[in-house]
Amino acid sequence: MRISERFSLEATQFELDFVDIDTDYDTPLFVDPFFLGCRTDLWSLNATRTLRSFFQTFVNFIRDDERRRARALFNYLHEPNETCLGLSRGKPRGNAIGSIDSEKLFNSIAQSKAVATGIVEDLEDFRLFIDGIDKDKISDMTTNIIRGHLVTYTQEQCKLWGIALQQNVQSGFYWERAANEWRNRHESMLVIEGRKILLVPKGIVSYSNKYTPQKYYNQFVLEYLQHEHLRNYSALVQHRVNGMPYVTKKSLKESGESAYSKDFLATFTDAHPEVFRDFKEWIQHTATAISNEELDDSDPAIIAQYLIRKLGQIAAGGEGATRYHRLVVGILEFLFYPDVVSPIVENEIHDGRKRVDITFDNAARGGFFYRLHTTYQTPAQFIFVECKNYSREVANPEIDQLSGRFSMNLGKFGLLLCRTVDDMDTLLARCNDTYVDGRGIMLPIIDDDLIVMLNKVIEGVPNPYEEFLSQRFRAVALN
Repeated sequence: MRISERFSLEATQFELDFVDIDTDYDTPLFVDPFFLGCRTDLWSLNATRTLRSFFQTFVNFIRDDERRRARALFNYLHEPNETCLGLSRGKPRGNAIGSIDSEKLFNSIAQSKAVATGIVEDLEDFRLFIDGIDKDKISDMTTNIIRGHLVTYTQEQCKLWGIALQQNVQSGFYWERAANEWRNRHESMLVIEGRKILLVPKGIVSYSNKYTPQKYYNQFVLEYLQHEHLRNYSALVQHRVNGMPYVTKKSLKESGESAYSKDFLATFTDAHPEVFRDFKEWIQHTATAISNEELDDSDPAIIAQYLIRKLGQIAAGGEGATRYHRLVVGILEFLFYPDVVSPIVENEIHDGRKRVDITFDNAARGGFFYRLHTTYQTPAQFIFVECKNYSREVANPEIDQLSGRFSMNLGKFGLLLCRTVDDMDTLLARCNDTYVDGRGIMLPIIDDDLIVMLNKVIEGVPNPYEEFLSQRFRAVALN
C-alpha cells in the first residue's frame, strides 16, 4: 500500500514531493549521487556535502594505507530497507552490501588502482571502475551516508501532510560531517507496522541508466579511440566504397586491447582524464529530474481537472484553511516541479519570531525561477508562500507580512495566494510599492490564476507557469 493510500492523503504522486512508495514492495528506483550533486536546492547541497565528506575521509584512509580505519567506516554501509527503493523482491530487504560480499567489496575498493591514482573522485565513480559495485550498491551506500538528511526530510513531509510520527526511535547510523564520524540518534520517525520508513525526494531518484560504465565506454572511450586510430591510420582503419576511412566500435572491442572491463576503463581514464571530464560534463548538462509521468502513469490532464474540481470544493474561511494549504502545496508541486521542491509548512525564521506558511527550495536550472537570480537580480534561495483562505480582501497587512519574511540570505521572492480579489489592480500596485522600495518581489495568485495554469496543462502546454509568472511579474514591476 502506498503512503498516500495508507494515510488517506487524497493526493497523487504529482502533488507529492516525495516518492509515493509502496511499503510492501521495493520500487525499482535508486538514490543517484551524481544527480544529487547536480542539484542546486539547499537540501541537495547539504546532502551532497555530507556525501563528499564521507567519501573523502574514506578514500584518504585507503590512500594513506590506514585500511583498518577505512574498514571501520565501511562497516556501516549495510543493507538499508527504510526507503523501499531498489531491486529486492517481495518485502523490502535491501540488496546492497551484506555480510557475504562486504569483505570482498572492501578489498576491491582498497586494492583498486583507480582509487590509489585519484581517478575516482566521487562515490558514484566506484560504479565505473570497481567490479561488484553497481547502481543498487551505490544507491544504498548513499542512503546510509545521508540518512540524517532523509530523517529530517521525512519529518518535514509528515508535518506537512499530517502524518503521525513515533517518538524516541533510533534513526539508524548516518554520517555526521561536522564530527567526521558515524552517529546514531533518537528521533521522531515514521514507523509503519513496526518498521522505520524514510521518505525520499522524488527529485533525487533515477533509474540510474545514464552514469554507467557501459555508457562511458561506448559513447566516450570508444569514440575517442576511433578518432585516434583514424588519426594514426592504424591497422583497424577500413575504407568505404567512396574511399572514406572509418573504424568500427566492433573492431575496437574485438582487438583485445580495447575490450570492455572496469580495469580497462580505469587504465584508459588515467591516461586520458579529459575524456572522463567530458563524460561528466555531458551528464551534468543533460541530466533531468525524473518526471511525474515516469513515477505515475496517470494522465496529467486528468490530474489537473481533479485539482480544479477539488479547489472549488473548499470553502473560504478558517475551517477550510488546512485543506486549502495542503491543496495549494499539491497544486504548486504539480505546476512547478522540478524547479521548486521540498515544501515545508509553517517554517520558522528569525529565531522563531516569524512564520511562513510554506517555504519551497529553489532548484531551477533555467526558466523563471532561475531568472530571479540572474536577470531580475533578486536572491531567491527559498520561495516563500503565504496562503490566505480568506472570505475578505487581502490588503496591506498581508503584503507587509510576506515582505517581512524577505532577506538577502533567505531570499526576496514570495507568492501571496488568496481565493479572490475585487480589485487586482490595487493589489498589484501594493506589490509594486514593495518592489520599487527594493524590499523584494511579491506576486499575488488567486484561484482563477491557478485554474488558468491548470487548464494550460490540460491543453498540453509545457511549463504553463512560465508565461503566467513572467506576465504577473511584469504587471507588478511596471504598475
